Amino acid sequence: MRSAILGFVAGAAVLQTAATLPDAWRILACALAALVLLQVSRRPPCAAVAGALLGFCWAACLAHAVLARQLDKADEGRDIDVVGTVDKLPHDFGQGVRFQFAVESVLAPATSIPPKLALSWYRGADDAMTVRPGQRWRLTVRLQRPHGNANPHGFDYEAWLLGQGVRATGYVRAASGNRRMDDFVPTAGHFVERGRDLLRERISKALEGKPYAGVIVALVVGDQRGIEQSDWDVFNRTGVSHLVAISGLHITMIAGLAALLASSLWRRSFFTSGAWPLVLPAQKVAALAGAGVALLYVLLAGFGVPAQRTLYMLAVVALALWTGRLTSVSHILCLALGLVVLLDPWAVLWPGFWLSFFAVATILYAGLGRAGGNKKGLRGTLILAARTQYAVTLGLVPLTLLLFSQVSIVGPLANAVAIPVVSFIVTPLALLGSLLPAPLSDPVLWTAQFAVESLAKVLAWLAELPVAVWSAPAPPPWLFALALAGTAWMLAPRGWPHRWTGAAAWLPLFTLLPTHPEPGRLVVTAFDVGQGMALLVETHKHRLLYDTGPQYAPGQDGGTRVILPYLRARGIHRLDGLVVTHSDLDHVGGAASVLEALPVAWVASSLGPAHPVVAAAKLHRRCEAGQRWEWDGVLFEMVQPDSASYDDPGLKPNARSCVLRISNRGRAILLAADIEAAQEARLVQSSPAALRADVLLAPHHGSGTSSTPAFLAAVQPSIGVFQVGHRNRYRHPKREVYERYGQLGIRRLRTDESGALIFEFGRAITVREYRREHPRYWHGR
Repeated sequence: MRSAILGFVAGAAVLQTAATLPDAWRILACALAALVLLQVSRRPPCAAVAGALLGFCWAACLAHAVLARQLDKADEGRDIDVVGTVDKLPHDFGQGVRFQFAVESVLAPATSIPPKLALSWYRGADDAMTVRPGQRWRLTVRLQRPHGNANPHGFDYEAWLLGQGVRATGYVRAASGNRRMDDFVPTAGHFVERGRDLLRERISKALEGKPYAGVIVALVVGDQRGIEQSDWDVFNRTGVSHLVAISGLHITMIAGLAALLASSLWRRSFFTSGAWPLVLPAQKVAALAGAGVALLYVLLAGFGVPAQRTLYMLAVVALALWTGRLTSVSHILCLALGLVVLLDPWAVLWPGFWLSFFAVATILYAGLGRAGGNKKGLRGTLILAARTQYAVTLGLVPLTLLLFSQVSIVGPLANAVAIPVVSFIVTPLALLGSLLPAPLSDPVLWTAQFAVESLAKVLAWLAELPVAVWSAPAPPPWLFALALAGTAWMLAPRGWPHRWTGAAAWLPLFTLLPTHPEPGRLVVTAFDVGQGMALLVETHKHRLLYDTGPQYAPGQDGGTRVILPYLRARGIHRLDGLVVTHSDLDHVGGAASVLEALPVAWVASSLGPAHPVVAAAKLHRRCEAGQRWEWDGVLFEMVQPDSASYDDPGLKPNARSCVLRISNRGRAILLAADIEAAQEARLVQSSPAALRADVLLAPHHGSGTSSTPAFLAAVQPSIGVFQVGHRNRYRHPKREVYERYGQLGIRRLRTDESGALIFEFGRAITVREYRREHPRYWHGR
């Protein structure tokens, strides 16, 4: 059975790497082959192959079912009147509220839309509207097909939407017809989500203004969106982020307390004269109570993967106890693994899935053949806890490096402090305070919040230590496999020869260095940051970031979402330069995040001296035409603005954009920021030779005020790059401008269609498109 389940998971995982889905005949053929294989032999190898085929088929069938209800392209951008219910816990993001909407009917126009939508309702004329789970609304919405940024080592928003069953996103239009039709529509799911909403509201009200109210909410209802990004940075650096959620440890603890209470009361027949244990053994009642409370807690948690894993394991144990067929822990773990993937084949795409099951598997493996784990008393408990933490810390190093490119060195110490505080003080108090009636609940919640605040001070001190985190480039598959084998050797059962030699397999991890272009070569990565601009320029020994993308929401910007994850995965820990072209938010939005996270040698910009980015820079200089420098045989030339432009207060920020030309071996790229026709004309007249380039970053994202015929004639690019957001509100690039590039024979590349673009400049120019190199069936392209 275990071989078949592991094969099933592997088959589902393989399907998630496919560029297209197999058709019905191929799925049927794979399923028949699996059944024949099981009939021929049930030995582990055959069972694993059969399981893999079935997992592949099952994941493909579910994918076909979800993708069957697509939004027609003709319906993108149209106003559609719909009736439906608020399906999940809404999220207030400052500018409005986001929520999932289950469509019941379409009123007008007569069309078919997906049954589940992800909507944003921006504040404005409808400020008085309050969206709560279970409500039925009539809304006027404007929709589009799922689309997310596509970057190396980035978050795949389209895959996440697919796993949620959401096949269209959009926003609520300000319309007179928007109205709430029913305050609550009774369904099982709505009862759960409304309960989560009431608990979140109760906690937020009791802890209004408290810095860690979001952590308490996360521990009670699993909603982590109220935790500040700065707090997440501390939790990640100290390796305790797994505790700031409804984790398996918390669920097991609460289920264990419920089982103990139920068993105690049942043994005493609830203090009646009955003999209830003779009718039903107390062990079975305890198992049922524990599993039931775990189910309620997991529903509150929003059914995340770690919570699911714990629930299924507890349910299997309860079922085995009731049927009298107790089985091994490895069987229980495999059953939980199979159930998670059976219900959600897309779970294999997310780090939490692998970390959750891998941690438990590591504990089980490291516990084989260990002595001292059965000692009773405080000493035995401490020995067991220390060995468990040791095993998890070592066992997860290769996987954590693969997924996050960093490992917390202070993690074992931080967890030794945080686990007992969060598990045995904060979580019980948070649950108790959320359920107690007012005013009894307030002091309990305040105590829980105070405990988190005190813990956070300790964690912040640990996070600031120079050795808090060990970072390295994400290892290639062969190196990950080698490190994994070495880890298994180190954690092998007692009696295994020379276990310490397994550490030798980690040596390549310590020596793994970031990749660099060859001497004289130039690599430019144009990130897909939506409607914004951000490019990484790399020479043999230097790196420069040109703009930092937009700000998406408070605490979320191009730096935190796109640039920093990419740099971390590459093992890049510093920048030699940062050019912030001007003050528009789609260019400067991520600058503060980058400067806070990485040492940057200098910043060049056209920003005023009072701008926060200038204040945060270690060394700042103004962009001025004529500035030149050379890195590793690559020439950098600042083309604009001229010094006189800084004395003209009437100029818009776009007119002062920093334009940079980079050249090597007769090849060049011109980064034109947001200059417009007036600046283009001045450059064509004053220095046309300085504009010549093979690749042109289209000025102002291809707006109608830029890319004049004279400017394009002076640049003579063979490739034009448009960094634009999908269906952006500015309608960039403008059709006439985009066609102008095509009429001149210029190859046009758009980040909203190609994802991130990587240009390699040598004797020739090669271009890599991220979406073309990493196609997935849910991209629909």
